[in-house]
Amino acid sequence: MILTSEHLIIVPILAPFIVGVLLLFVEDSRRRFKAGVSIFTAATLLFVSIELLKISHADGGRVIVYLLGDWPSPFAINLVLDRLSAMMLVLTSVLAIPSLIFSLGRWQKAGLHFNALFMFLLMGLNGAFLTGDLFNLFVFFEVMLAASYGLALHGSGMLRVKAGLHYIAINLTASLLFLIGVSLIYGVTGTLNMADLAIRIPQIIEDNRILLETGIAILGVAFLIKAGMWPLGFWLPTTYTSASAPVAAIFAIMSKVGIYILLRLSLLFYGEEQDGLDGFGSQLLLYGGLITIIFGSIGVLASQSLGRLAGYSVLVSSGTLLAATGLTQIDITASALFYLVSSTLTISAFFMLIELVEKGQNAFTSVLAVTMEAFGESEEEEEDEEIVGVAIPGAIAILGISFAACSILLAGLPPLSGFIAKFAILTAIINPEGLGQGGTISSTSWWFIALLILSGLSALIALVRAGIRTFWAPITALVPRVLLTEIVPVILLLLMALVLTIQAGPIMGFMEATAVSLHNPSAYIEGVLEAPQATSWQAEQDK
Repeated sequence: MILTSEHLIIVPILAPFIVGVLLLFVEDSRRRFKAGVSIFTAATLLFVSIELLKISHADGGRVIVYLLGDWPSPFAINLVLDRLSAMMLVLTSVLAIPSLIFSLGRWQKAGLHFNALFMFLLMGLNGAFLTGDLFNLFVFFEVMLAASYGLALHGSGMLRVKAGLHYIAINLTASLLFLIGVSLIYGVTGTLNMADLAIRIPQIIEDNRILLETGIAILGVAFLIKAGMWPLGFWLPTTYTSASAPVAAIFAIMSKVGIYILLRLSLLFYGEEQDGLDGFGSQLLLYGGLITIIFGSIGVLASQSLGRLAGYSVLVSSGTLLAATGLTQIDITASALFYLVSSTLTISAFFMLIELVEKGQNAFTSVLAVTMEAFGESEEEEEDEEIVGVAIPGAIAILGISFAACSILLAGLPPLSGFIAKFAILTAIINPEGLGQGGTISSTSWWFIALLILSGLSALIALVRAGIRTFWAPITALVPRVLLTEIVPVILLLLMALVLTIQAGPIMGFMEATAVSLHNPSAYIEGVLEAPQATSWQAEQDK
């Protein structure tokens, strides 16, 4: 067999798996070695992901299929690369490197096997983005969740353990629903290959459609739990707030896994039918997304701690993406993908920044936080682990600038990428050629426009209030000891948001091409079902 560039598809799964297994056999006292190997692996994944992105975008867009075991489609366990999966791989790697660097200060030694669990989490995430069948989606889903259980509990502490156990119980329920839904779909269609399902679903006889739709509905509930849609996302703010900073930073993309799967399957199974997404519950996604934005915005305004504010910001982001998915319009999907990248980078940076900001807080910073006890923040145990590293000068100034940048991005204010993403979504909704019938815009779309603006306003109010309480309210200023390895990851992610702003035109062009291919999945279906086997390809080369 001749190795080609397409064989890179397996690397984002194999590399973290092999490294994670090997790290389990390395003594925990060799933390620097384990951290160095993990960061090198994440950097390698970033390089490979960028190469895969180039491959998927070449020649007007390509669908590359990797047949494990060289079985023919649709029986093979296949990995499928297109623009969307490649984009998510790059985003995962971009978040992984700063999170691992941030953990060097204190968190990697707060418990056992941090780096190994992190590698297994990357394996599960990358596998979920690349897999082409529902059963292996379940497998990678479980790998991702199993690693996230350990990471959510990493560092101990009463609140962290309590939130972590709730997180485990809820996600085990979601996994059960996932398995039930997959079983029902297989029982009706006889296949779990996503491309094959796209062909067979329209051919299911009427007597079996109720069972099929029940399976799809149960499957959808499992994904909506992961995406954090109201009322299924009640667990998310507490879990993300309680997790350690580097863990919460990489968890920022885990809620996007549910969004990714919903977007992929809804347009693949029903994208080519007239009002096809209605079969996957477009109205549920739309109205559920709007309610999630409302719930998240209220939570942002009510939050008296930065951690909960960030947790509810994740819900606002998820609600926006769910509502955009429910609108089933190409330019809205493209804008939503841009928003997905921008919001994920920002929230990840914000989670790490919160820990640095809270180092300088004292009793006077809680004067305005009259309801903190009601939220349970006062019960958090103090971390007393030794911190090793080089402190940076001018910590308050750097933290203040970083906090201001995160506030601008989360609120969607100009000129950064958060504003560009929201403006693109609003422009796509108002475009008369998209949503409405006969050039009109539905009342639901106007609600989406209003909530998109109001959610930014609520974030601005909450962040300004938090900034005043954090940087101006203290009577006795405490200068936090911020390590270079802690502030550099935050700056790197904010610089990535700046790159999104400067290169908005080319990046938006890529998102538009991705959205077109998602709404017209024929190339994906043909690429998977007609993927040549390596043996037949080699035989043709030998002739």
